[in-house]
Amino acid sequence: MKFLFLFITISFCTTAKVLCQESFQPTWESIDRRPVPAWFTEAKFGIFIHWGIYSVPAWAPTGDSIPVYSKYAEWYWYRKNENSVAGQLFRNHHNKVYGENFKYQDFARDFKAENFVPGDWADILAASGAKYIVLTSKHHEGFTLWPSAQSWNWNSLDVGPHKDLAGALSKAVKAKGLHMGFYYSLYEWYNPLYHSNLQQYIDEHMVPQMKDLVTRYEPDILWTDGEWEHTSSDWKAPEFLAWLYNESTVKKNIVVNDRWGSDTRGKHGGIYTTEYDLVFNDNAKTKTITHPWEECRGIGGSFGYNRAEQLKDYTSSQELIHILVQKVARGGNLLLDIGPTADGRIPVIMQQRLKDIGDWLQVNGEAIYETNVWKDAPAITNETTLFFTRKGKDLYAIATRFPDKAITVTNIKAPGNISLLDYSGKLKTGFKNNRLTIQPPAFTSSDNASTGAWVFKIENALN
Repeated sequence: MKFLFLFITISFCTTAKVLCQESFQPTWESIDRRPVPAWFTEAKFGIFIHWGIYSVPAWAPTGDSIPVYSKYAEWYWYRKNENSVAGQLFRNHHNKVYGENFKYQDFARDFKAENFVPGDWADILAASGAKYIVLTSKHHEGFTLWPSAQSWNWNSLDVGPHKDLAGALSKAVKAKGLHMGFYYSLYEWYNPLYHSNLQQYIDEHMVPQMKDLVTRYEPDILWTDGEWEHTSSDWKAPEFLAWLYNESTVKKNIVVNDRWGSDTRGKHGGIYTTEYDLVFNDNAKTKTITHPWEECRGIGGSFGYNRAEQLKDYTSSQELIHILVQKVARGGNLLLDIGPTADGRIPVIMQQRLKDIGDWLQVNGEAIYETNVWKDAPAITNETTLFFTRKGKDLYAIATRFPDKAITVTNIKAPGNISLLDYSGKLKTGFKNNRLTIQPPAFTSSDNASTGAWVFKIENALN
């Protein structure tokens, strides 16, 4: 009996070694053994929210000639002080609208969030079909959306809204059954302590702040950024993550990303992150990433609200649905950003985009949520219009352009039922020599509620 118990224990620890491991050590070798919690890879779709003092000036240049990162309105303070072509554009705007003597800190008095109703936000976010939310608790400007003791008089309770914005939204989002997370910038552009004594900044400001955020709100995601000026060793990232995984109340469920130092993106941490299809300065639109990963991007060219953006700067609902499909078919998640206004409203155009995605997911979500990559799918290119996901033995073919000829699927066994989601008619199909053909039906909008992409479900087609 003793040997049987030992065998069962060893077998259990082999299949779930993270549960048997008493503690994680403050090394990447140890930290990287922790698997990404399953809820994240099943969720597929999340909403990013960039909101802060930068939401008051809410401005960045737009246009095809502007580099991607120079379109970020949340970088307003830094860019207007930068000696660059983009910096000159920011300075010209600032001096024209506010005057040369107007300090960035003076924007805080106009960040009032007087129209912020967390329950309304949660309703909009839930209706989008997103399963998790990530709010900027602190961007590079250092202003926190919660009453952080380390950011005295530079947080949303002491100045501006005089509210705990992070706490209010966290409560409302969790009440909807969604996962709540926080973005947190490791560095701060103009914090004197950061520039004069890095280790004191980390020990007395950054780490206590992160631990307070985690302990106070118990988030399911901690999404760090602003890591690139120092290595993960300098930031003491492995030490913090060891605390997070060993001692915090969220140690079993929390997801972290890979932005923990200049040496970590795509190598260490939790999920890998891409941004506007850029990863490590490479185009990631078709790149294969086998590790759990996530693409983040705005609906427009900026993460923070940008009043200079016009309709042409916004991605259409159809394009956003296509982006979601493409990321999921490649095994990733989409973290789509919205930028609320300084008075606490989600811009109507962003609400509309979220609703359209939610409406599509209401019909076709089974082809997105809890799915996996079909390894036998054709390679994805920039021209691909038919994507595949799998769930168990079922295969989903997702057409981002309604087919004008028969769909052909190979490398499957003789399937069971074949259907077009939300279409009650019978499809004409054929199967011969492991080759399935599906003739797309002719129908009107009253026959099928999908717009943007159409899902053909092929049941029991996989081993």
